[in-house]
This record gives sequence, structure tokens and C-alpha cells, in this order.
Amino acid sequence: MGGQPWRLVLTGAAGGIGAAFAQALAPHCVSMVLVGRDAAALEALRARLGCGLVRVVAGDLAQEATLAAVGDAAGALGGVDLLINNAGVNAFHDFQTQDAASLRSMLDINLLAPMLLTQRLLPQLRAAPRAQVVNVGSLFGYLGYPGFAGYCASKAGLRAFTQALRRELADTGIAARHFIPRATRTPINAGAVDALNAEMGVPVDQPQDVARQLLAFLDGAAWERKAGLREALLVLVNQLLPALPDRAIRGQLAVIQRHMPGHSRRQTTRSS
Repeated sequence: MGGQPWRLVLTGAAGGIGAAFAQALAPHCVSMVLVGRDAAALEALRARLGCGLVRVVAGDLAQEATLAAVGDAAGALGGVDLLINNAGVNAFHDFQTQDAASLRSMLDINLLAPMLLTQRLLPQLRAAPRAQVVNVGSLFGYLGYPGFAGYCASKAGLRAFTQALRRELADTGIAARHFIPRATRTPINAGAVDALNAEMGVPVDQPQDVARQLLAFLDGAAWERKAGLREALLVLVNQLLPALPDRAIRGQLAVIQRHMPGHSRRQTTRSS
């Protein structure tokens, strides 16, 4: 990867895609702030990286104290010129029976936390000659899908935030960008999602594959990357001819519902 060595802040670094991002980016960074909930996993990752200028911040990004700690850590390492908002949560569930805390968590972590962290770090990003804010989105930010109502809403919001920020910062050296991986084999997907993907024949990437795609994306100039030709085509069809995916997904609904947590409980409640 060419260009400048980065001063990186990476959220969701404790595992899955985030840990793969950290390992792939380490040779290209002069400093790294790794953020996640699992302190032990972050420390283990720092040990594997063997880099001198690596700090870890363990905490909940929905908490103000964690956002402040990230800002302080980046400042102590000389600032940030690459912010990757990767942390995310997902809860595949029937919407009617999904608890409010789960919905709030998805909006807090997937949407509000990237907005507030970006806002907090903007002074440091502006101080760099050039900088990037990369928000890790989802195909479901473009495509509403049964069982993912809260997740789709949060990722659609993240996409809109990224586009608006990109345009707002157009006269600065900061590029706001949107990176969309395909379905990936990580702990964020519960067993039900893995089972659904397997039955539907959904292609699933490994975290290391996604990390390589991210490195290529950072070297490019496009504001957004959708991984997978099939997925990009699906997004286009959904935008131009939404009735087509409506019918296709309606045909898949019985299969989706069979894997969807909370759906059978709702049916039982109705019949009682």
C-alpha cells in the first residue's frame, strides 16, 4: 500500500474484521489506537502486532468516557489521520418481538457512536495534511431485509451520515468514505445468521479477505466500495426496480422466518 504511513484509530478491533484490519494495517501505521470492549483481546492483539506506538482503549463506545479516552489516546500519539469506524452489533430477530434494548444498542453502536467519535476527532483530523474517515457499512444499509429491521436502519443511517459528511468536508483534506464488505464469518453473526446464510447459499468471506479489500480501498479514490459484483447489482436493482427484490424476498420469507429468532414465539402467542 502506497502513500503516507497512517496514524490510525480503529474501533471494533478486539476481534473479527477489526482484528484482521489491525494486523493488515500495522505495517502501514506509525501509531495505532485500538478500541474495543474486550480488554484482554485488545492486549493480546497489541502483543501480536509488536508495535511500539500502539494504545488500546477498552470500553463501550456508547459511553462518553470511552469516546473521551479515544480522543486522549490519539492526541497522545500525535493525532489521527485515519479513523475507521468498524465497531458494530447485529441482532437478527423478528421485529415485533425484539426488545427495545437491542434496537437501541444497534442504533447507539452502529450509528451514533461513529458520528460522535468522528465529531470528537475532527480537530485532529483537520490538523493532518490529509485524512480519511472510513465507516464500515453493510449491504443492508441499502437493502431492507426481514429480521434485520433495526440493523438495516442503523446501517442506512451510517451510509447517509457518511455521504453528508463527505460533502460537508469537500473543501478540506478529509475524505469521508464508506466501505461495505460482503457477509463475513465473524462473531457478530449469531448461529441463526450463519445457518440462514448457509441455506440461502450466501457467499461468506473470511476477515482476512475483507482486510485485503480494505487496503485496496484505502489506496483508491472512490467514496464507496461495495464488495461483490452480485451484491452491487442487487443494490442497483433495489434502487431502480424495488418491486423485483420485493417479490424475490417474499419468496424467501418462509425460509428466513424458520431461522428468525422470536418468530415462532410470536406465532405461539397469537394462537394461544
